[in-house]
Amino acid sequence: METKKKIKKVGLIIKPHAPGIEKILKEIINFLEKEKVDYLLEKPAAEKLKTGPGYERAQLPELTEAVIILGGDGTLLSVAPFAARQGIPVIGINLGRLGFLTEIPVSEALPVLEAFFKNKDGFISRRTLLKINTQNGEDLCLNDVVLNKAALARIIELLIIIDEKEVTRVKGDGLIISTPTGSTAYSLSAGGPIVHPQVETIILTPICPHTLSFRPLLIPASSSIKIKLLTPEEKVYLTIDGQRGRPMEKNEVLGIRKSELDLILVTSPRRSYYELVKEKLGWAE
Repeated sequence: METKKKIKKVGLIIKPHAPGIEKILKEIINFLEKEKVDYLLEKPAAEKLKTGPGYERAQLPELTEAVIILGGDGTLLSVAPFAARQGIPVIGINLGRLGFLTEIPVSEALPVLEAFFKNKDGFISRRTLLKINTQNGEDLCLNDVVLNKAALARIIELLIIIDEKEVTRVKGDGLIISTPTGSTAYSLSAGGPIVHPQVETIILTPICPHTLSFRPLLIPASSSIKIKLLTPEEKVYLTIDGQRGRPMEKNEVLGIRKSELDLILVTSPRRSYYELVKEKLGWAE
């Protein structure tokens, strides 16, 4: 078996206001120094430790061989496109409340990191990304693309085209297009299914559809999707991974398909995906 190249430099990204962030950040740094792994700090982390200017979040994946995130899923989602483009692993340590992506609790952080640095392919979960084409350019999405109406808008209408064939017109509050990874996020709240991250599919989940017969739809991951906004006067917003968004214009067409890139996500070897879902969703409690 080929020996894996030792990771020599990592980036540290934090959620600045998370409780106990300084303590766990110092523990991780002490661990890295003991393992003789260099590290670069994101600006807020450098400010916490008063160690200099630090780096912009988007820069770190270009300059390192792995990224450690101390925060919640939102923090990880903001880094995911940059890490995927560089093909480097992401280790998410959960300082939030739920954490499907940042699944490693603080109590397991050091043992998981130690195991990871010894065998970095031991518990990698490759996660599908969606490539989004808009009139403003291209973007990557790990969880979901959401089109929904503004607070005071009435029902909006969207045309769904799959593999160049018109499938249906959806009237309602909006539409969620998600990856299997994103199935436990907004899509789940809107009545969508829980989908194992290794299932090759794209999930279309309507938000409060006007026609109750339109239910969540799973389509092949190889599909090419176009969503056209038909409603003229209502404000409709496009949001990607809950991180980036803007208003859409009438007749604007959104193109969505599976990206050729994956996110290399480091998971905890102490629990399976099913145990994670059971724990996070409180099954059988």
